[in-house]
Amino acid sequence: MAESVTRTVSRALDLLAAVCDAGGTNLAEAARATDLSSSTALRLLRTLESSGFVRRDDAGSFRPGLRLVQLGAQALSSESLVSLAEAPLRRLVEATGESCYLSVPHLQGTEHEQCIYLAMEEGTHSVRHASWVGRSFPMTGSAAGAALSGAVDEQGYTVVGQAVESDVTAVAAPIAIPPAADAEPQIVAALSVVAPSYRMTSEAVDRIGQFVAAEAAGILHARAVAA
Repeated sequence: MAESVTRTVSRALDLLAAVCDAGGTNLAEAARATDLSSSTALRLLRTLESSGFVRRDDAGSFRPGLRLVQLGAQALSSESLVSLAEAPLRRLVEATGESCYLSVPHLQGTEHEQCIYLAMEEGTHSVRHASWVGRSFPMTGSAAGAALSGAVDEQGYTVVGQAVESDVTAVAAPIAIPPAADAEPQIVAALSVVAPSYRMTSEAVDRIGQFVAAEAAGILHARAVAA
């Protein structure tokens, strides 16, 4: 019995790896990649789908699910982007007293585009935004989403209030990989400061926006040096 359970888990993990490696695959391709029958592959994929580890798009292909992305986000504390953001996040909290986040895009190019918080540094005010690390939120209408889309002003940041949450305002700036020759910078993440709207006066927003844009540009430079 234990061997059968172990074999089932192994097969499911093989299927999950096949879906992740391909980015998206149909049943026949998944079964062929894992040497499983179509019926066995379908049964296991349906189990993974019900748990949120894979999802099916409109064309019927299996793709990595939000649950898998969320777990990955929570496990990224040792990865380079999160590590590079640790000091900037701390400095932003020291400068603003507000909670600060690192976020990345999810499901880009689909009608369900979202952002996911990878890391945060909690603010020091008694009233502050609590940790949303690993949580997803809409890209459309959010400050982080606008930054990830490159929709920032000439000063390099964007401001959105009353969007993802009522009575909350966010200021965000994009983090981009330096471009290769004749290419545009690739935005890979965003830094944002999230605070109660009553504290986000125009003066506070201007000051915070400059801090966020500068720290985001610093991460870009750090990535270039690290490369």
